[in-house]
Amino acid sequence: MSSTPPAATAPSRGPRSFPGRIAKVPFWAQILLGLVLGALLGWAARSGDIGWLQTTLDKIGDLFVQLLMVVIAPLVFFAILVSITNLRNVSNAARLATRTLLWFMITSLIAVSIGLAIGLLTDPGAGTGLTAADGGDPKKKGSWLDFLTGIVPTDVITPFTRLNVLQIVFMAAVAGVAVLQVGEKARPLLTLSESVLELLQKVLWWVIRLAPLGSLGLVGHAIHTYGWDLIGQYATFTADIYVGCAIVLFVVYPLLLAGFAKVNPLQFFKGAWPAIQLGFVSRSSVGTMPLTQKVTERLGVPKEYTAFAVPFGSTTKMDGCASIYPAIASIFVAQVFDVPLDLRDYLLIAFVSVIGSAATAGLTGATVMLTLTLSTLGLPMAGVGLLLAIDPIVDMVRTATNVAGQSVVPIIVASREKILDRTAYDTVSASGLDREETARPAAVTAA
Repeated sequence: MSSTPPAATAPSRGPRSFPGRIAKVPFWAQILLGLVLGALLGWAARSGDIGWLQTTLDKIGDLFVQLLMVVIAPLVFFAILVSITNLRNVSNAARLATRTLLWFMITSLIAVSIGLAIGLLTDPGAGTGLTAADGGDPKKKGSWLDFLTGIVPTDVITPFTRLNVLQIVFMAAVAGVAVLQVGEKARPLLTLSESVLELLQKVLWWVIRLAPLGSLGLVGHAIHTYGWDLIGQYATFTADIYVGCAIVLFVVYPLLLAGFAKVNPLQFFKGAWPAIQLGFVSRSSVGTMPLTQKVTERLGVPKEYTAFAVPFGSTTKMDGCASIYPAIASIFVAQVFDVPLDLRDYLLIAFVSVIGSAATAGLTGATVMLTLTLSTLGLPMAGVGLLLAIDPIVDMVRTATNVAGQSVVPIIVASREKILDRTAYDTVSASGLDREETARPAAVTAA
């Protein structure tokens, strides 16, 4: 009679540790909990004038953003470089790249049209009583000349130290094309770049896991600093941005997924929600890029194509910051300064939105894009200063919309090119991301 080996005996289970219990909570629920606690603590700090709590919330939020930003410059460079070289592994690479860019432009045009319609219907700048004296001067300004000449850096170091993402993208694109042209002789450099990219993504993933704590600090600081008074003064404008982004996020994107990709939109939100939430909290499309890429792969888009489309989209695809926001903001500024706009002006807004969105470069805020739009229309730059105070509040939903669009377009293109893994898409779960990251070390060890 055989006996059960001691190694096969089921181990006794003791009490589960607190970190273990936290790890079992879905990532999206952790972020949501951080948002709620942050709002409550921010309200308490503002109402009770609790100095230490104010400082703590501020430092937690700043530290989280700093951790995100510290790896953004090298991450963008190596992500774009590797993504371009990865296209050699994809059949019809030129066709995929062209279709991706075309869909970026189509969705941007839809988004800016929605922004214009909402602005014209609600008159966000009428009756506010605001003047140029109510705002500060923008630290960054954009113009078509600056945009075109600013793409090319003066040296290879400054774009990284000053975090000029547009110039970093340019250098990475040139390096990627050069690697493809050189061929096998550049293989060691490509291998090194892929390894560095993996390293940066792993480090950034550790930072992303801190998003619940970061969201607590960022939202708490926003509530404490701005309260509801500022939102009330800009009530119509704030509501317009949130409504416009919500229409694109929850109406336009689902209709495009159902109509052109022939997939269930609910499955998209199941898979992409962690990235959308992180975009909302971090206010950085580039900072969210690794998670956006991960969820897009889980939704069935081939890794080789995702490695190109998501980094490309994270630096150029901005339906929230570069389409909805400048459309409504331009109407707001025109009404505050009593400058009439005509059909030509609205067409110019749409043109700048579709063509100039790379000027936002995936960073927090859309000031450069707005100044580019206002300068094209000939509207007063002082209008930008009026919107600086409310920018952190509206930037959250803008970035969440950006991130969603950066995942939607690759799904549509992959589906229409018949390279989408529909089984993976249909079976994706909201908690799968947590299980995947938890199981990965064990899988590596087993291998």
